[in-house]
Amino acid sequence: MSTIDRRHLLQAGAALTAGSIFGIPLDVAAQAAKGGVLVVGSTQAPRHLNSAVQSGVATMMPAAQLFASPIRMDKNWKPQPYLAESWTLSPDNRSITLVLRKNAVFHDGKPITAEDVKFSIETIRDNHPFKTMYGPVNAVTINDPQTAVIRLAEPHPAVLLALSTSLTPIIPKHIFGDGTDVKIHPRNATPVGSGAFKLVEFKPGEHIIMDRFDRFFMKDEPKLERIIVRLFKDPTSLLLAFERGEVDVHQALTDPREIERARKIPSAQVYKAAPAIGPLTWLAFNTKSPKLADKRVRQAINFAIDKKYILEAMLGNMNARATGPIAMGSPYYSADVEKYDFNLGRATKLLDDAGLKPGANGVRMTLDIDAIPGSADFKAIQEYMKPALAKIGIEANVRLSPDFPTWARRVSSLQFEATLDSVYNWGDPVIGVHRTWLSSNIKPGVIWSNTQSYSNPKVDEWLAAAGQEMNLAKRKELYKQMQKAVVDDCPVAFLYEQAFYEAYLGKVQNPPKGIWGLMDAVNESTIKA
Repeated sequence: MSTIDRRHLLQAGAALTAGSIFGIPLDVAAQAAKGGVLVVGSTQAPRHLNSAVQSGVATMMPAAQLFASPIRMDKNWKPQPYLAESWTLSPDNRSITLVLRKNAVFHDGKPITAEDVKFSIETIRDNHPFKTMYGPVNAVTINDPQTAVIRLAEPHPAVLLALSTSLTPIIPKHIFGDGTDVKIHPRNATPVGSGAFKLVEFKPGEHIIMDRFDRFFMKDEPKLERIIVRLFKDPTSLLLAFERGEVDVHQALTDPREIERARKIPSAQVYKAAPAIGPLTWLAFNTKSPKLADKRVRQAINFAIDKKYILEAMLGNMNARATGPIAMGSPYYSADVEKYDFNLGRATKLLDDAGLKPGANGVRMTLDIDAIPGSADFKAIQEYMKPALAKIGIEANVRLSPDFPTWARRVSSLQFEATLDSVYNWGDPVIGVHRTWLSSNIKPGVIWSNTQSYSNPKVDEWLAAAGQEMNLAKRKELYKQMQKAVVDDCPVAFLYEQAFYEAYLGKVQNPPKGIWGLMDAVNESTIKA
C-alpha cells in the first residue's frame, strides 16, 4: 500500500478542502504504510497528551500509543513484560523491583533508564488525579541504570495493575524534569514519548497524528505505520463518518440505536470494550451547596428518578442498573445497599422532613443540572430531569456546556449544583474508586477527583484499610461497609453502568481486545489492503 486507503480519499470528498483531508494536510495524511494507516474516530477531545498528570479516555488513549508502561495486562488480567522485561515483588509486599530492557530509547533517541522510571512514578504519585494509585509509594530507588525499586509504605494490592498501560506512562526526565510544573508543562502537548508511536501533530479539537517509531524496543512492532485520531464534535457526526468508511474505528458507542447501526455495516466488528474500565454513570451533587448539604434532599432527588424508565425506555436495555460506587463486574461489588427504587412518596416526605415546603407555585427549590457535553444520552436524561423532579416540587434547569473544558472547570471548581457524570473504576478500587470518596482527595480544580466534596471519616478509614489489605475476603468486607455508607450518604444518585462498545471496519486486523481496549497500545493491529 503506497498511500492512505483510496476509499478514504474518495469518500471524504465532502471534507476535502484546499490541500487537506479531515483538516489534515494531504502530504501528512497520505504516506507509505507497512501495516496501514488506522483512523480512529472519537468525541473525546484531550487538552494535552501527558497521561502522567491527566486521567480520562481523551488523554489516555493517545498516550497509550505515545508512552510505554513498565508492564501490560493481557485479556486474562495477567501481567506481561513490556518496558520492564521482568519484575519481582518482595515477600513482605513492600517493594517491587523492575528490570528494564536495555535497548529501549525515547523518541529523541536518548536511553530509557531507571532514572526515568523513578521520575515518572514519583510524578504520577504527586500529580495524577488517581491519588491513591501510588499513595503508598515512599520512593523509587535505583540499583543500576536498568533496575528501579518501588518502595511502599504498606502493601499495595493493585500495584501491578497500576504499572500497566494507560496508568503509568514512562516520561523522559530530561524533558519534564526541568523544574516546570508538570501539570502545565508546555511539552504536554508535544511530548517526547517512550512508546510504539511518536507524535507528528496534535491539533486540539481536530486531530492527533502519530507515526510508527522505528526504534521501538519490541521486535517487529508496531505493525501499523500511522494512527490518526480524528476528533468529532458530536456522536452523530462520528457515526456517519464510520458508516461512510472515513474512520476505521469508532472508539465509544453507547447509544443502543447507534450500536445497531454499526452492527449493520458490512464486515464491521462491534465489541463490548475494555472490561477493566468499569464505567458508572451518576447524578453528582455538590454537597457544599446550601441547597444540597442535607442528605435528605439528595436522597429525595434519588427516589424521584425512575432508573427503570431511564434504562428501558431511554437507553434500550443496553446498560445495567448501577447501585453503588463499585461496578458489578468487580469482586468487591456489594448489593447490600439502598437501591433508591422510584418512590415519590418517600421523596416528598424526605423534602418535608428537611423543611423544604412548596411555595404558592408548588416549587420547593430550583436546581441547575449540568452534564458532560457531547452525549445524546446525557442530554436526554437532563431533559427527563425537568418533569421528573417537578413531581416533587423541584424546578430543574438544564445548563449546557459548549465543550468539555468548560464543563470540567465548572465541576472541578464547585461552580455547579448537580451534574450528570461518568466515572470509571479502572480495574481496582484503589485506582479508580478511592479517588471519588476520600476526603483527602477534595482537590479544587481537578476533575474526577472528589468533586462532590464528600467527607465521611468512617469511609476514609475503610478505604485506607482496604487499600493495603492483601486478603481478598477481608478487602471485600471493608468495601462492603464503604459501599453501604456512601450510598446512604447519597453524594451521588447512581443511575447505570454504562456499556460502551468499540467498532472496527472489517479491514482492521487483530484489533486490541485486552482489559483496556483502545486505551492499550495498538501494537499488533494491521490494515488489510
